[in-house]
Amino acid sequence: MSRRINRVEEACKEELSEILQREVKDPRVGFVTITKVKVTPDLRHAKVYVSIMGNEEEVENSIAGLESAKGYLRSHLGKHLRLKFLPELEFLRERIAEEALRLNEIMRQVKEDVAGSD
Repeated sequence: MSRRINRVEEACKEELSEILQREVKDPRVGFVTITKVKVTPDLRHAKVYVSIMGNEEEVENSIAGLESAKGYLRSHLGKHLRLKFLPELEFLRERIAEEALRLNEIMRQVKEDVAGSD
């Protein structure tokens, strides 16, 4: 993969994180973390992977808020990045944090079971 694509992905991740943190005022967008951005080689599409904390309703609300803010986010990206084409944004939920918490809970239960059987 080219260094340019890597730089664009990192720049998109940083800018989108900043915009979400400072400028998006949609109350539906809760605790959202952008974990990575993958851009197609032609730079026309970007998959934005997000980790969202909260219950299922909060997660769905956050995704709806992100979808609704897509145009706003894209236009702000255009102001901060010098690209011939602005990528279309697609938000994808990443469940790393949830899986880590679930795995931690399983390990805690196994530890309790082992300690209880002694």
